Amino acid sequence: MMMNDNLIVGEPQPTRADAVKNRLLLLETARQLFAAHGVEAVSMSAIAEAAGVGKGTLYRHFENKTELCQALLDHDQRQLQEATLRQLRDEPDPLKNLRWFVRTVVEFVGRNGEMLCAGARSGMLPPLEHPAHYWWRQTIRGLLEQLQAPGDRDYVADMLYVMLDARTIAYQQHILGYSQERIIEGLTALLDRLLAY
Repeated sequence: MMMNDNLIVGEPQPTRADAVKNRLLLLETARQLFAAHGVEAVSMSAIAEAAGVGKGTLYRHFENKTELCQALLDHDQRQLQEATLRQLRDEPDPLKNLRWFVRTVVEFVGRNGEMLCAGARSGMLPPLEHPAHYWWRQTIRGLLEQLQAPGDRDYVADMLYVMLDARTIAYQQHILGYSQERIIEGLTALLDRLLAY
């Protein structure tokens, strides 16, 4: 602190640009640490230290690890939505779009699976019921409609949506030992068989 004409002047507040830059730095640092060590093993102090900021800066942006995880999920979900809108705008073939979407969502879950499953256990983020994820089901349903897919399109959309749930993919990867690529290939093959009838 500094004295100025008998007034106590605190440390200068960061500019809006600095605050945004710090937030993005903290998100990226947390993402890297979580990927390397797992969400449970990484402390808030470790995130602040790795980002090169004080704990106060971290806690100004995120009150706790749950809030930080939610921000990471929201950020990545927004990017997924933007990428999906670009894909649907630029590619006229609904089958290519559906295959792309299934792959992209599996990759999203792969990046965020631990946070999604932890969120489901804590009640923070039930994947199948959360509006931020329910649009996956709506996107699948819309593409099946464009394809004039045979059979019950709602049920097929539900089935694919359940197969993209973080808990399903975690079970396949960690209990059954499936690779991400095997999951994507299996879902794509299943999709092709469903659309062939």
